Amino acid sequence: MGFDFSQPRFLLAPLAGWTDRPFRQTVKRFGADLTVSEMVSANALVHNPSRSLRLYEKSPLEDPYSVQLAGSNTETIAQAVAILNDEEGIDIIDLNAGCPAPKVVRSGGGSCLLQTPALLGRLVETIKKRSQKPLTSVKIRLGFNELNGIELAKTCEAAGADFITVHGRTRSGGFSAPVNYDAIGEIKAALKIPVVANGDIDSYEKAQWVLAHTGADGVMIGRGAMGAPWIFEQLKRGEADLSDALRFSVILEHFDNMLHFHGQRGVAIFRKHLHRYTKGFHGATAFRDRINRIDNPDEARVQIAAFFAQGVAA
Repeated sequence: MGFDFSQPRFLLAPLAGWTDRPFRQTVKRFGADLTVSEMVSANALVHNPSRSLRLYEKSPLEDPYSVQLAGSNTETIAQAVAILNDEEGIDIIDLNAGCPAPKVVRSGGGSCLLQTPALLGRLVETIKKRSQKPLTSVKIRLGFNELNGIELAKTCEAAGADFITVHGRTRSGGFSAPVNYDAIGEIKAALKIPVVANGDIDSYEKAQWVLAHTGADGVMIGRGAMGAPWIFEQLKRGEADLSDALRFSVILEHFDNMLHFHGQRGVAIFRKHLHRYTKGFHGATAFRDRINRIDNPDEARVQIAAFFAQGVAA
C-alpha cells in the first residue's frame, strides 16, 4: 500500500449521504490521493454486516482506500475491525471522532469522544492492535466546546495512530464557525505523525495557503468537492479551467454510475448532486424543478443531457 506523506496529499472527506461509491470513483478519476467511505457505525456493522457493506463497498479505482468507523464501545469496535479484516482492498481504518451530528453525539460516538480523551485513546489503541490493515487514522475536531486539540491529537498519536485529520472547528462550531487554521498548525508542530488539515478548503489558492500556514502534510476536502469532483485535479495542478464538454461528460458518467450502484433509486439520490452541479447555470431553477418530478432513469438522463448541452453559464 503505497500511501505516504512524502509530498502533500489531497484526501476526500467522508460525508454521510454524499460520498458513496459512485461519487468516490468520480473524484478518484480526478486524482484524489485517498478516498474514505461514508461513516460506518461499528454497532450496525456488527449486527447487520450485509447492510453496512453498501456503505464501504469500493470501486476498483479506489487504491488506496480507507473505511471510517464510528463508535464508543471498545469491544464493538474490535468486532467491527474483525469484520473489516476479512474484506480485501481496505488499506486504512479510520476512527470518526469529529462528526457533530446530534444523533451520533447522543450515541457517544463522533465528536462526543472529544470530551473523553482516555476513551478516545482506548478506541484508537483497539483499532491499531486488532486491525490487519496497513494504517490506522483518526479524524478529530479541535475540541467539543473548548480548544483541547493538542491533547486529543497527542492521545491519538500515543495510542498508535499513523496519521490524523484535524477539522479546524470545535463541535459547537458546527460547520459555520470560522476555521481555526492557527490551531491546526499548533497541533502539527506538536506531533511527530502526519497531520491533514480540513475545513473550508475549496480552491487551489486556499489549499496552498493552508498547507503553508499550518505546515500540514495534506488537506482533506469535503463540501468543496460537492458539485465539483474535479477540484482534486485543480488542487494538485493549479488549473482552474475545465472544458464544458469534460464537465458535462463527468456529470453524465456520475449519473450512470449512480444508477448502476443504486438502481432506480439513484435518480432521486442524484438530485442533490444535480442541485450542486447546476449552480450558476442559466435556467438552473426551472431545471431543478423539472428533475425533482422525474423518477424514470431514461427520462432523467435525457433531461440532464439536454440541460448541460446548452453549455451556457450564467
